[in-house]
Amino acid sequence: MFDLDRWQEIFSSIRSNVLRTVLSGFTVALGLFIFIVLFGIGKGLQNAFTEGFARDAQNLISIVAGKTTIAYKGLQSDRQVTMNNDDYTFLVNVDKEKVGSSTPRYTANLLVKYGKESGNYQINGAQPEEQLIENRKMLEGRYLTPTDLDRKQNIAVIGRMVQRDLIKNGSPIGKELDINGTMFKVVGVFSDDGGDWDERHITVPITTLQQMRKGSDTVNINYIAYSDKLTPQQAIKYGDKLKEKLKARKNVSPDDENGIRVWNNAQNMNDTFTFIAVLTAIVGFIGMGTLLAGIIGISNIMVYIVKERTKEIGVRKAIGAKPRSIVALIVQESVVITVVSGFIGVGLGALALHLIGDSLEEYFIKSPSVGWGTIIMAFIALVFSGLIAGFVPAYRASRIKPIEALRTE
Repeated sequence: MFDLDRWQEIFSSIRSNVLRTVLSGFTVALGLFIFIVLFGIGKGLQNAFTEGFARDAQNLISIVAGKTTIAYKGLQSDRQVTMNNDDYTFLVNVDKEKVGSSTPRYTANLLVKYGKESGNYQINGAQPEEQLIENRKMLEGRYLTPTDLDRKQNIAVIGRMVQRDLIKNGSPIGKELDINGTMFKVVGVFSDDGGDWDERHITVPITTLQQMRKGSDTVNINYIAYSDKLTPQQAIKYGDKLKEKLKARKNVSPDDENGIRVWNNAQNMNDTFTFIAVLTAIVGFIGMGTLLAGIIGISNIMVYIVKERTKEIGVRKAIGAKPRSIVALIVQESVVITVVSGFIGVGLGALALHLIGDSLEEYFIKSPSVGWGTIIMAFIALVFSGLIAGFVPAYRASRIKPIEALRTE
């Protein structure tokens, strides 16, 4: 391995047979390059689909009421179903250990003024856990607290775009907004991955907003984030149970799909996980196929190289070279070419993914990348294949008698 003469022989052979070296190296480099790019793009697709469900809490069940379409228990169809605070409490307690976080929400579009600035904004009456449900990050101040709800405080948490539209300069904390004629003190500013639309919302205690709306206890939507210990299938069953229980409570037919509507992210996640699993399998199959093609290419080229060098092997044996040294020389040359070409393929593949970056986001490919563990495994597989590809034909050639080798054309 550390024989200087052998290394000189290897480099002399490579310099004397540039085309042969390039052909064998190109197969290795191309195989690794395609493997890395394919796996990287596959990872980019997974990133895009995963991020698509990160806008709000991924483990979210949303429940809203609508108009019935089926007459039931003496009640006519086309009846508007409404939910209230007691319905929210009922839903949370259907299977309490499965609830992660939750909040009812009562919404209203109201005129908001600050100084000379004004605009219509969606006002959300909610509980403190809305921050978790919406994945909101606080930029300044704080979110709602249970005390705010108990005391029906006139406080508001505003989105970043509300601050930009109305207050503009300076910290908004402590400033007062006129919301439909009632003054609210700003206690916090949030950002939301949902973008400008979600950042133009204002959140106030639900008890305060309901009191403003003629003392109503109406709830427009109930959000329940189920425990992350549930599998998608268990979460789907939990969502169906909530729907069934609420329908019975509100006298809505079990077959009525409009009276009570439930959106369960578990269903979307289940479909997404299935899609990602299929996608990963396809990319993995193609990637393995690429590596296999590279291995076959190396094997074929090494067979050709050894056959081309049969006369040389005969000369070596004739002057006393042992079969073991001949095999070691060819195998070592094969490994050197494979390793160097492998590094080139890895470098080009990593560079290609870096250059692609987020330029393919419009095609649902975000931050394509490949883990170094995967790259190293693929690299080792090709180097090992190069070793085997060089050993087998070299061993066979070393068994040929010198006179037969010298006669080979």
